[in-house]
Amino acid sequence: MRIVIGISGASGAIYGIRLLEKLRKRDNVETHLILTRSGERTAWLETGKKGTEIRDLAHHSYPVEEIGCRLASGSFLTDGMVVAPCSIHSMASIAHGISSNLLVRAADVALKERRRLILLVRETPLHLGHLRAMTSLAEMGAIIAPPVPAFYQHPKSVDDIVDFSVGRVLDLLGLPEADAKRWSGGKEE
Repeated sequence: MRIVIGISGASGAIYGIRLLEKLRKRDNVETHLILTRSGERTAWLETGKKGTEIRDLAHHSYPVEEIGCRLASGSFLTDGMVVAPCSIHSMASIAHGISSNLLVRAADVALKERRRLILLVRETPLHLGHLRAMTSLAEMGAIIAPPVPAFYQHPKSVDDIVDFSVGRVLDLLGLPEADAKRWSGGKEE
C-alpha cells in the first residue's frame, strides 16, 4: 500500500508522528509525507522532534511548496491519504479546492480520484462555518475523524489515548492492528 500522510499546524502533531511510526513497521506500506512549516513548528513545540526526525520516519517526504511533485497528480497511484492533525485552515482549503500548497493539492487529488481521505480535524468548539466545511467534505467522500479518546479501554497514559485514535485510522485504511483494544459490549473477552 502507498499512503500519503499530511501533518498540518494544528495541535496534535503526535497523531501524525505515531501513525508514521506504526506504518514504518509494516513491510507492505510505503509512506509519503507532507509536513507543513506550521506542522513542523507545532511538532517541535509539542514533542521536541525536529522536522528531519519526522521526515526520516517516512519512506518519501516532500516540501509543502513542491506543488508539481508526483503527489499532485492523480496518475500517481496511492491507496489513501491521512491528514493528522488537520488544522481548520487546511480543512477549509481542502473543502473549497484551494490548492495553494502540496498538502491541500494531494488531498484534492484523493477526493477527485475517489481515494480514501481521512482528516483528523483538531478544533473545538466548532462554529457553523467549520461544520459546513465538514459536511461538504463528507459529501465529497472524505472521512472526518477527530481524534476523540475512548475511555472503555481504560487508558493509563496520553500514549494510550493517542494510540487509540491512530488505531482507528489504521482500521479506516484497512490496516487493522492485531492487538487493538476493541469494544466488547462491556464483557471481558
